[in-house]
Amino acid sequence: MTHQNTAVLTVFCAILIVLLGGVSALQGGLFIGKHEGDTLHLMQIVFRMAEGQTPHLDFMTPIGALAFWPIAVLVKAGLGIGMAIIWAQIAAAVIFLPVVIWVARTRLSPGVGALFGLIIMVLLLALVHGEAQRSVSISMHYNRLAWAAAFVAVVMAVVPSQRPSGTLDGVIMGAMICIMAMIKMTYFVSFAVPILVAMILTKQTRAIFVAAITGLAVVAVITVMEGVGYWVAYAGDLLAVAGSDVRAAPGEPLAAIMGAPAYLGGSLAVFLSVIFLRQAGVAVGGLVLLLLIPGFFYVTYQNFGNDPQWLLLVTVVLLALRGQAADTINRFGINARDGILTMACVSFALTAPSFFNLAYSPFRHAATDTSDYVPILPRGGVHSDLYAANLRVNRVDGRIAMDGAVEGLTAFEDREDPVEIFGEIIPRCTIELGLPHVMDVIASDIDAAGLSQGPGGPRSMFAADIFSSYWLFGDLAPMAGGAPWYYGGAPGLKDAELILVPLCPVAQDVQGEIAEILNGLVEADKITVREVLRTELYVVYEKTDL
Repeated sequence: MTHQNTAVLTVFCAILIVLLGGVSALQGGLFIGKHEGDTLHLMQIVFRMAEGQTPHLDFMTPIGALAFWPIAVLVKAGLGIGMAIIWAQIAAAVIFLPVVIWVARTRLSPGVGALFGLIIMVLLLALVHGEAQRSVSISMHYNRLAWAAAFVAVVMAVVPSQRPSGTLDGVIMGAMICIMAMIKMTYFVSFAVPILVAMILTKQTRAIFVAAITGLAVVAVITVMEGVGYWVAYAGDLLAVAGSDVRAAPGEPLAAIMGAPAYLGGSLAVFLSVIFLRQAGVAVGGLVLLLLIPGFFYVTYQNFGNDPQWLLLVTVVLLALRGQAADTINRFGINARDGILTMACVSFALTAPSFFNLAYSPFRHAATDTSDYVPILPRGGVHSDLYAANLRVNRVDGRIAMDGAVEGLTAFEDREDPVEIFGEIIPRCTIELGLPHVMDVIASDIDAAGLSQGPGGPRSMFAADIFSSYWLFGDLAPMAGGAPWYYGGAPGLKDAELILVPLCPVAQDVQGEIAEILNGLVEADKITVREVLRTELYVVYEKTDL
């Protein structure tokens, strides 16, 4: 790419940052349309980190610290959580800008470079996780950041540089690999080996060496700051989630990700891409793309929504490698080089609904009628700049079992037994809407009853449900060693002085799993509990360790 084309691409990407980032910030806050529970999970982690706590050491999460650290820094500096999220995304895009320009300049044509820059900037600045549902959500923001790092690393590994650049390539590659590992280990596990193989096959020896040094330097810095225990705790959190029945894979089974009707087109396209690359003489590119396919499927399987965003990467890789392809006619009379272009177009077409949803989500956010939105934290002070639709915050809807409870409806024989905790039979009921209001009411009741404060200061509370965000709404303290999102076991229970049993939880299957643990501890005389507060919505117990 010439200096002039590089300058044009730089201006193009800068305009994207100003446009998408500026439009996102216009409202002066963040207005989400769904995923309030996920948002509360994000807020818990950010607030704890802003107070100086460290993920994995002070609380349990399988998500790496880098996913939340930029937001936490801005919150600690005084920004509200809503604007901190938006400005953290803008900062990430600014940091990625020179990386994108370098990759495009050394490896891509002007057109492919512009597409690559567009995709990376959209991933970093979007206000929705993907899919095609028209809504604003900050849920799983870390997946977009990890995809951006993976896209950069894969393109650098598969497409050889057109100029000597091993040292800088290695620094960038090492940084991208570390970003994946420190955001979501799924991406590192899925793509590290294919990336290494690609770099070996494309003879990027110096870059491999420098990337290894860069990665080790990052590990050394983190180890000096947090200690070896940080890595042990991170691994422990990952293993705990991998063995959990609650959230090990939040969506379709792996076989469906590969062959279900919604995904089969993408699977066929990527396998045909491998064939066309090999037939066109791009043997290394074809082999590496083949090695990447299991990772594509696994990351999609692990991510909520199961959105195959890797198709965007396949599009860029195919267009970048097409320049190496020969005009080979296969036995079916198809020009393999034309086949590569066709598969690139097919890949983009298959993911276009998700991509365009990502791309115009900032504009959707700017056009939101904010009159129907209320703060998620009604007494959040500066953090009242994160809003959700009034209907989704304050209208409380639940799902109840009617068979066996309503005259004329015979009980379903195969329904699981109701959950029982401390002798309390929990009604068959789950919260479907209005979770923030429910949590606010419960936290306010506990404060009013004087239960949130103990002789040593604020008390912590273990919730028998998937979420434990109640402390965000009142005077309770977060649990030491707790889990903002429940994955299994009883994390934080040792620190908790109170136990909350919602009579209409968010996830009754999770409550059932927790019930077995709590009842077992009582039966084994390891804890005692005493009821201290009861309403139609919940029961609160004081816990004493024996």
